[in-house]
Amino acid sequence: MVQKFIDGFCKVLNVVIALCLAVMVVLVFGNVVMRYGFNSGITLSEELSRWLFVWMTFMGAVIALKEHGHLGTDMLVGKLGPAGKRFCLALSYLAMLYICGLLFKGAYQQTVINLGSTSAVMEVSMAWVYAPGVVFAVLGGLILLTELFRLFTGQVRDEDLVMVQESEESPHGGSGKA
Repeated sequence: MVQKFIDGFCKVLNVVIALCLAVMVVLVFGNVVMRYGFNSGITLSEELSRWLFVWMTFMGAVIALKEHGHLGTDMLVGKLGPAGKRFCLALSYLAMLYICGLLFKGAYQQTVINLGSTSAVMEVSMAWVYAPGVVFAVLGGLILLTELFRLFTGQVRDEDLVMVQESEESPHGGSGKA
């Protein structure tokens, strides 16, 4: 049930990210045309584009976490047996959960602190700049807890214990596994 929710929510996030990108392109391109062609501009273009970029980054990180799309190295873990790989994967999930907790605490505090502050141009609460950190921490924590549960209940195959994505420039051609 949780996995279905995460999958569905990530599909929604993909659409939201695409919409954010489209709005950013229209705003920035429109602002450039207005400045050079008509000696004016769209006042909120810069600020809104910056905020959308922050949201896009955090939401993209949620999707990458779900799809195991972050880059990594398996120099040590790749040489271990299945038990060692399971241990290292569990340890990495626990470390990431701790980091999500720290991120939640800090982002939540900043969101609360900035509730009453407004941005210079849009005059919208500055809490919206810090809220994506809270959203990422909650969704990332949920994904990590689900993955940890799958690991502890034996639902992770041995070949999936090393969750590394290679760079596109690597000699392996970005196949996904080292």
